[in-house]
Amino acid sequence: MKVLKSLNLRGWLLVGTAACGVVLAGAVATFGSPASAGATLEERKLPMKFGWVACEPNCRGWISAVGIITADTPKDFDDFARGRQLGGATVVLDSSGGSVNDAITLGRRFRNLGLLTTVGITQQKSVQGARPAVASEAYCESMCVFLLLAGKKRYVPEAAHVRVHQIWMGDRADDAKAASYSAQDLMIVERDIGRLAKYTFDMGGAGDLLSLSLSVPPWEDLHELDATELKLTNLVTTDLVAEVLPHVEITAPAVAELAPKTQARFGQEPEPQPAKSTKTAEAVVPTGGVAAPATAAPPK
Repeated sequence: MKVLKSLNLRGWLLVGTAACGVVLAGAVATFGSPASAGATLEERKLPMKFGWVACEPNCRGWISAVGIITADTPKDFDDFARGRQLGGATVVLDSSGGSVNDAITLGRRFRNLGLLTTVGITQQKSVQGARPAVASEAYCESMCVFLLLAGKKRYVPEAAHVRVHQIWMGDRADDAKAASYSAQDLMIVERDIGRLAKYTFDMGGAGDLLSLSLSVPPWEDLHELDATELKLTNLVTTDLVAEVLPHVEITAPAVAELAPKTQARFGQEPEPQPAKSTKTAEAVVPTGGVAAPATAAPPK
């Protein structure tokens, strides 16, 4: 996969199908209609980018974080945060996942700043003076889900898609059943599962999140969490958007958003979604004796 070659990703994958991302939403953002699927999908193929979305007057604004979590992402976030007062801000996610260990590092940065999290896509208005909005139909998959968990408070709009999958060896995810694995491979993945488990409990997540994620192999579709599972796993801490987007004037979702969400459950083929990507991902360099962070790749 050419995109991954340019990113020089290595090691284990927490594999995802559709894109997921981070957006920091602020005071007077609105949840509107879905953003352009094509443009958003292209952004999800690239390394994660952070941007401050101004929301003047009388509102604080928010951070948008869209794309794949790579080894550079924690430093990129530190560079972005330098000189900004981000404490207690809201992060709105739209990403297909990425590096397990780097996502854990980034998630701890979020929690240390007391950030809040949700899922969405920032929409900048073309009309001068119009405030930006947040489209609620977005994707947060694989390690993005664990970034969502880092929020001190967490809200998931009904139209958003939150999907989970196993950690797997990236260079063997496309034909996982036929591939061979060494004792060293098993040692590395078990070590990273242990790190992920500790992080999950540190962030206030439930064991159900690990159980659901680690039960879905790369040859099956991602499992999309329904409203009950979002609460069971402690991914959602509030049903009130105002608790993560204070003073927000919420608009009704578009008609397309009112349709029931497709559940990508074990062995069940989901209906096509506007920005749905492929089921598995690749890594360029096989994991060897040196432990490398897990990664989730962009859509093919």
